[in-house]
Parts: sequence; structure tokens; C-alpha cells
Amino acid sequence: MYNTSFFKKMLVLASIILLYSCDKDYYAIGGDLIGDNHFDFSTYTSNVIAYNQKIGPVQSNDLAVNRLGIYTNPAFGTTTANFATQLSLGSVSPEIGSNPEIESVVLTVPYFTDATKTVTNTDGSHVYELDSIYGGSPAEIKLSVYESGYFMRDLDPAGGFQEAQRYYTNQNVNFDNAKVGNRLNDDVNVAQNDGFFFSAAEYVEKTTDATTKVETTTRTAPGMRLNLNKSFFDAKIIHAPAGKLATTDVFKDYFRGLYFKVEKSGSSAGNLALLNFKLGKITIKYKEDLSTTVGTVVTVTRVDKSIVLNLAGNSVNLLEQTNTNALYLNATANPNTVDGDENLFLKGGEGSMAILHLFSTPGELTTLRSNGWLINEANLVFHIDTDKMKDVGGVKVYEPNRIYLYDLTNNRPVVDYFNDATTSKNPKNGKLIYGGMINKETATNKGLTYKIRITNQIRNLIKNSDSTNVKLGLVVTEDINTVTSSYLKTPNSFSSQVPRASVMNPLGTILYGGKSTVPVDKRLKLEIFYTKPN
Repeated sequence: MYNTSFFKKMLVLASIILLYSCDKDYYAIGGDLIGDNHFDFSTYTSNVIAYNQKIGPVQSNDLAVNRLGIYTNPAFGTTTANFATQLSLGSVSPEIGSNPEIESVVLTVPYFTDATKTVTNTDGSHVYELDSIYGGSPAEIKLSVYESGYFMRDLDPAGGFQEAQRYYTNQNVNFDNAKVGNRLNDDVNVAQNDGFFFSAAEYVEKTTDATTKVETTTRTAPGMRLNLNKSFFDAKIIHAPAGKLATTDVFKDYFRGLYFKVEKSGSSAGNLALLNFKLGKITIKYKEDLSTTVGTVVTVTRVDKSIVLNLAGNSVNLLEQTNTNALYLNATANPNTVDGDENLFLKGGEGSMAILHLFSTPGELTTLRSNGWLINEANLVFHIDTDKMKDVGGVKVYEPNRIYLYDLTNNRPVVDYFNDATTSKNPKNGKLIYGGMINKETATNKGLTYKIRITNQIRNLIKNSDSTNVKLGLVVTEDINTVTSSYLKTPNSFSSQVPRASVMNPLGTILYGGKSTVPVDKRLKLEIFYTKPN
């Protein structure tokens, strides 16, 4: 028989978790309820061998969000992110009347904003705070948007057209060499090209009804808004050769898409943003003749028309890493796979990850299995190396909000991920019990730790003697709900894939590993809270 008071405590704890999980965030649950007060549980700690693994060029086509811009992180180096995408007609075979004349061609892509910090003024205007913008100040970059001459296939001919075509982060040269003509964002306003920056200002447009003379004000949330070359789109779209706008496939071969290229703007530090280009579009506004006949009288009037091109179809995020931090470069080039590394460098995109081996001491797992313990909770607590992640010379080091631990051997989530059905108001913050979210110091707002629960993973491993002690992978993640994978261009000795959500994340963090030379209070260990059978 087990101690009755223990089960009473567990019942109370479960009730508290159930009540709080309805409306509390991870910080309340993970920081105050679970993991800090373990009542009369006994504790066992196990050493963890953890070391770095370079990711290298990775599949980056058709991501849910893409990065664009320049971000210099003192802890890792400088990342330059370009982007290429196909276009699609809002409606095929648009009817274009007589004497069409373009008035404007505008490309728009919305920015992510923090809804909790949006303020509405009494006059109806809004003050926004942008989300997912990283970098220093001044923030300008040189942005050029070109017609792309690179045809992005749907299917891979190397596989007999049976598999989707993959495009990788290191294919920038292919798109750069295939760009066509001059840049399309050639407006005289340098804020749209040579001095582009991600502005938080809302867009205000006033229109007056020709008949009623009533003025209407339209307000649009912040986003990229570029005036494109009207002559180009007049020739390419308005006066396109016969049949080129007839079907989606014909159009995609005729107009192969856009290539967004970024470069440094003078001495500016630059900025990098995460964008959902799938919500982007090009709106071509033009006037054409409309003839009406009454009796024998023909009247010709000018009417407003528009054609929309969506930034839809195949796309790819293209990344270039320069000025790489020497410590990061050495750590990922020479991992200690025997004793583990002192620091674990996690970086999204064409970055790096960590590989973890649990129960590395000979006979340890066999002994645990023979103890007959009731495993109540098991955690991995990762301490951030705050000295290496501190701001340098006024340059802010941004930290990823979340890390993701998964079964590297089988390339799938761990059991605890699957078993966790908790949700949050922000979908990205789901899986509250499984965890992995950053714990920050209030005074400095800098990260201290990440904690991930693998209770069921450890419970199954100890309880079932035939369970395999798999290798675990650790990466940064942009979206905890995305667990599909992207292929590495060159597989390493451990895997041929990496979690897709890590490819989307532009940030990195430096954690303490489990090596014996790491200070005990910072050292990575597996913590197991258990109850002995009576």
C-alpha cells in the first residue's frame, strides 16, 4: 500500500493544475505550481551528455513564416535573409478593356503586431507595437525587389516527379543570378528601397466619393508597402501576350515570381523581420474605357479597375551567415561527443542544435528499473549562459521564447508532447505542461532557464525494460504546434532532418551543458522526483 497522505496531496495538486490551466499561462503553472514544491517526493539526479551539432544548409521552401533583413547577434554572427516566391493571379483571364492606363502598383505584406499593446486613440487612429522584429538602431536596410527568372518546380525530376521539389537556405546564388532587369521598387522615396525599415506606423488612406463628395478614411495595420514600377506591370500584365494570363500554370512559367534581396544600407545595423508572405499581394489599379450606347449615342467614360497578384505558390527563404562568432564556430565544428560540451549553442535556420544522451553511466538504467520507483515527475532544466548572451556595446541580444526537445532517433516528439493537451490564449504557447518556454529575470528581462518535462518519457523507459533509450534533439522553435521536419541538404551522422519550426526561428541561445567542468548549479542534469513503494 502507498502512503494515503501522498495521494491526497496528489489529488489536491491535480485539482489546482486543472483550475489554473483554464486561464493561466505557462509561467504561472510551470514556475509556481509544478517543479518547485514536490511535497515528500524523493529526488534523483542523473548526468546528461549533451553536445553540439551543426545543422548546415536546410530545406526552407514553403515555410509558414519567413525572415527578411539583416540581424547581427554578437553571440553568433550576422544573418542576411533573402526571399523568393511565385505569384498567382487573383483571378485568371482577367478582362482588360480599351485604353487601360495604370495608376498605381502597390505591393503589401502585413507585419506581425502585438495585439495586447495596440492602443486606439479617440480619433480612431491606432498605435501599434511590432512583433518579431529583431536588430539594432539605426535599422535601415537596402531592399531590392526583382522579377525572378528562376522557375520553381512543384515536383523533383530527380525522383521521377514523385516527390515535391526541395529548395534550401544556401541557394541564394541561384536566385541572385536569375534576377531579371532592374529592381521594381524604384520609388523616389528611399524608405521603400535604399533606406527601407520596418515601420510601425499605420497606413491612412482618404478617398472622396465622386457623387456624394463624402470623404472616407481607411486605416490599415502596419506592413510593407512598396510602390512598384508601373511601366513593368503595364507590359507584363496589362499588355501581356495572348494566353499568358489564361491559366495558373501558364502564368507561373510566364511570370516566375519575385526575388527580395537585402543588403546593408551604409553603416546601419539593419533589422530582420518574420513575415507571412502568403498574406502578401500586389494590387494593380488602372483605368479603362467603358462605352455605353443609348439609341445612337455612344458615351465613353473612364472607370476604375484592378488586378490582384497574390504572393502564393512555391517560396524559399535564403540565408547567408557572415562574421561568425569564433566561439560558436569552434563549438559546432568540434563537439565533444564523449564527455559533452560545456556550452550548447542552439540557433535557428542554417544554425545548430544539441544532442542529448540520458543515463550514460553504465548500468544506471538497469539499476533504476530494478528499484520499482513510482516516477512522479522528470525534468530537464537548461540554464542560459547569461555572460555569453548579454548585450554587447549596446547591441541587444534577442533570445528565443521557446526551445523544443524531441526524439532524435525516430524524428518525432517525445511522449510528453503527445500527452499534453493544454492550450493557451496564444496558440504558440500551448503544451504548457511539456514546457520549454523561457524563464526570465524580472529586473533585467533576460533569460535564466528553460525547463522541459519528460515525465512520461522517463516513466516508460524505466517501467518497460524493452523501451529504447533514444537520443534526444534540442532546438529553438518558432511554433510549438509545428512538429514536421525539413530535410538537411547534407545529412549528418545523426539525422537527415531537423524540426521545421526551428528553421523558421531566426534567434539563438547559449546554454550550459552537462560536462563535469560546468559549475554544479548551472550544469545540465536530469531531475527525477519519485516515491518509493512501501
